Amino acid sequence: MAKTTGVIAVFKTDKELIKAAKTAREKHNYKHYDAFTPYAVHGLDDAMGIKRSWLPWVTFLAGLTGTCTALALEIWTSAVDWPINVGGKPLVSLPAFIPITFELTVLFGGLATVGALFVVCGLPNLGAKILHPKITDDRFVLYVPSSEKNFNENEVFQFLKSLSPEEVSVVTE
Repeated sequence: MAKTTGVIAVFKTDKELIKAAKTAREKHNYKHYDAFTPYAVHGLDDAMGIKRSWLPWVTFLAGLTGTCTALALEIWTSAVDWPINVGGKPLVSLPAFIPITFELTVLFGGLATVGALFVVCGLPNLGAKILHPKITDDRFVLYVPSSEKNFNENEVFQFLKSLSPEEVSVVTE
C-alpha cells in the first residue's frame, strides 16, 4: 500500500490560492504547507505567514567581503609589496581601484547568494516528485504535507474541498 505524503488542492486563480493559504494558516494552524505557482504571486508570503528571508544579509556580507578583499589586495600590492611611482601618482589611488573593487563585490555577493539559496531550498532535491502535471503551467497548487502536526488525511481533504478548488487529490509515494 502506498504511503500518503500529503494532499493538494488545485486552483485556477492566484486570488483563490491566497485565500486558501490564509485560511490554512489562520483557521487550521498549518505551518509547513506549501504553495506552487506559475509566477510570483504578490501577497502569498504574507498570507502564508512567511517571515522575511535572511538571504539579503548573505548578499550584503559577501559583497562587503568582496569589497574589503579587493581593496586590501590592491592597496597591499601597489603600496607595500611592489610600490612603483608612476608619473608622481600616489601609491594608493582609490579611483583606479574602483573597477576591480566593484567586480569582486558583485562576484562574491552573487556566488554567496546562489550558494545560500541552494542551502535554503534544500537543492539539489533528487527525490522530488511532481505533484500535479499542470503545477507550473497555469494552475496554482496548495500542498499540505503529511508531516504537518495533527495531520489527518480525511480532515485535510475535506478542508481543501471546502475551499472550492478545481481539484483535490491525495499525493502518495
